Amino acid sequence: MMHRFANPTRFMRVANAILPWCAALTVVFLCIGLYLGLFRSPADYQQGETVRIMYIHVPSAYMAMFVYGAMAVASAMALIWKHPLADMIARASAPIGAGFTLITLVTGSLWGQPMWGTWWVWDARLTSVLILFFLYIGYIALVNAFDDPARGAKPAAILALVGAVNLPIIKFSVDWWNTLHQPASIVTMEGPKIAASMLWPLLCMVIAFNLFYLTVGILRLRGEIAGARIRNLQLGLTHG
Repeated sequence: MMHRFANPTRFMRVANAILPWCAALTVVFLCIGLYLGLFRSPADYQQGETVRIMYIHVPSAYMAMFVYGAMAVASAMALIWKHPLADMIARASAPIGAGFTLITLVTGSLWGQPMWGTWWVWDARLTSVLILFFLYIGYIALVNAFDDPARGAKPAAILALVGAVNLPIIKFSVDWWNTLHQPASIVTMEGPKIAASMLWPLLCMVIAFNLFYLTVGILRLRGEIAGARIRNLQLGLTHG
């Protein structure tokens, strides 16, 4: 399956077929999630209306880690199997993941000020997410440091793989260290520790953000493939 879709034309044929569905479902789930989260779910007995920030913050935090994990897998495929699309997928994903990480940091600060009385603390969870943001920025800077993206592909892939060590640190930081950040309340051994009225809009937003990543990722991948073809044509003309 992996090698079957190594051909960019074949891959994009499939991607273009699912693109309209991804875009439409993104809008549907986003509207449902925002409506349920903003108008139907109750205020929290401790956090009040501030709890509604989590309907953006939590899905963004999940996607920040998910996208980086996808980049790490794609980078491994590029280094080990020389998959022709793997580097392009990682490059297309990086700005999207960086955006999700920035949203996570901003919404976390907006929540932290009324709850903790401060915009920022050097807490294990917050610090590790900030490191994740810098890893995204470093990856983007590295692949764009050369006129030919192929020259920066290998060092960028190595950075993505090394940086993946940070993902379990983010996930388990609240368990390993004494932090201000609350522990997991959705994915736990005992099941979700959140009321259904809050869980459903949260899940809708997670689905919407995943679909958004697929939609924008396909569009960005189109650009990467087109750019590679243009560079190949220019190279052929130069040698010709």
